Amino acid sequence: MSVTLLAGSATAAVAVNAAEPAPAAASALPAPAAPTAPAPVEKLIVGYKSSAAEASSNTAAADDAAAKGKKAGKNAKFDRRLGTGAALVNLGGAAAPADAAKVMAQFRADPDVAYVEPDSRAYAMATPNDTEYAKQWDLFEPTAGMNVPAAWDKSTGSGVTVAVIDTGYVTHSDVAPNIVAGYDFISDSTAARDGNGRDSNPADQGDWSAAGECGTGSTASGSSWHGTHVAGTIAAATNNAKGVAGIAYNAKIQPVRVLGKCGGATSDIVDAITWASGGSVAGIPANATPAKVINMSLGGSGTCSSSYQNAINAAVGRGTTVVVAAGNSNADASGFTPASCNNVITVAASNRTGDRSFYSNYGAKIDVTAPGGETRRATDTPGTVTTPENGILSTLNSGTTTPGSEIYKPYQGTSMASPHVAGLAALMVAAKPSLTPAQVESAIKANARTLAGTCTGGCGAGLADAAATVNAVTSTPSTAFENTTNVSIGDNTTVESPITVSGVAGNAPAALAVNVNIVHTYIGDLKVDLVAPDGSVYTLHNRAGGSTDNINQQYTVNASSEVANGTWKLRVNDNAAGDTGFIDSWSLGF
Repeated sequence: MSVTLLAGSATAAVAVNAAEPAPAAASALPAPAAPTAPAPVEKLIVGYKSSAAEASSNTAAADDAAAKGKKAGKNAKFDRRLGTGAALVNLGGAAAPADAAKVMAQFRADPDVAYVEPDSRAYAMATPNDTEYAKQWDLFEPTAGMNVPAAWDKSTGSGVTVAVIDTGYVTHSDVAPNIVAGYDFISDSTAARDGNGRDSNPADQGDWSAAGECGTGSTASGSSWHGTHVAGTIAAATNNAKGVAGIAYNAKIQPVRVLGKCGGATSDIVDAITWASGGSVAGIPANATPAKVINMSLGGSGTCSSSYQNAINAAVGRGTTVVVAAGNSNADASGFTPASCNNVITVAASNRTGDRSFYSNYGAKIDVTAPGGETRRATDTPGTVTTPENGILSTLNSGTTTPGSEIYKPYQGTSMASPHVAGLAALMVAAKPSLTPAQVESAIKANARTLAGTCTGGCGAGLADAAATVNAVTSTPSTAFENTTNVSIGDNTTVESPITVSGVAGNAPAALAVNVNIVHTYIGDLKVDLVAPDGSVYTLHNRAGGSTDNINQQYTVNASSEVANGTWKLRVNDNAAGDTGFIDSWSLGF
């Protein structure tokens, strides 16, 4: 599937019409429209059942691709293995949709094949062709702002990495302090414009295109610098006497480039999801700073594909919250990907008066709404910028093709709404690292407030409220588990006291409170450990204190990597003769 800067609709094989950034000047080129005819298909994504030899053997997959291609009259070849385990099959050049369908029919007839789908393209979701802190109404205005400043006394996003899977990053001094190493996943060197395929440099080379270059009927487009605008909303540096404030301004941004000229391929995007969340992708170095939050302000037409869903499920399974834009087609989000996928937070856009933005998708797939702005009124001529003060101001670049100078510019779109929620997710995870993706989504929805205006079609739980959500996850009462049964500690012995924890969702907190009361006449003899349900050992006390009597102390343990539920143990080892005692009581506070 093709992915785009979201707006409009297209056939299943082609991405949604590209949404346009607000033009830098009257002469700026609009973003490309999706081709009016079905796009040729160059590659297929084939998912084999786990029992099939082709699921694990590249040789078997290559033989299978060649055989099926031959039957359909195409020179099909195995290309590579995706991070999800699926096989990427090259059809030997651009194939007409009907010819590609013949090859797909061969795969679908094979009982060892779980699914097969075109490796179609996607495009960045930017503004639908419409154009410093006081201007950031979306953060603080009571009517339709997201109530962000009141959350900053609890969290600023420290310690959390947010992956922005997008067009990459063009250098901007207001974002640079928060950038960590990312990756360029664009396989096609022509689309990437960097002279090669995948590499470790996610720099945005520009996504401009000429009329017709992205398919029949596509219009000319200037470079959007879309990923940099999204990144600024999430984590622009703050309190630095310049520019804009990021929502999670102490979080880190990991640029992951998948969108270039004419959008991006599903195969590249699913590998980017896998890598960004800490999964393994063949031939790509491991991610040294896996993201706890992924933002995808991109999309294409069609319901969620197996390729997307498998990659998203795996990312969520690794503990990464995935936030996606709903789309800018004023249509039901169920017809767009990844907006229609499960295990994501799908975000619609609202305007400065608290209504659903005129372009925003809607429907049962929407989880929550966030400010996306409107740089023009619905009745104004598309391509004009009549209300820039009502857009979402963020970091950008002045270049119409290749990079120019850094600037700030208002955009509109669900692409702008999604990073508001990704920033909120970063605030939440920083404040409470034990939160699971499901808990993040649940808390955002439970603490959303009713839109001040109207929403036809469905806007999810309402307008996301940063302060209410962060307050809720940080003020949840502690759940305590205690064992008061005495356990004798003899000379040169090791004893254990168990506590069984149940009913606690997700992982243990980063500040697990361990209260220990041990009666003993020489604590320098003792080594005291907390043993997690999986056997991991956290040392609390290690033969310190000499002849001091008794341990009565609260310890704080970073147990955020441990599943909360299960049997925890307090292990006490007496290492000398002459003094004895007992475990009087101990407790765990979640």
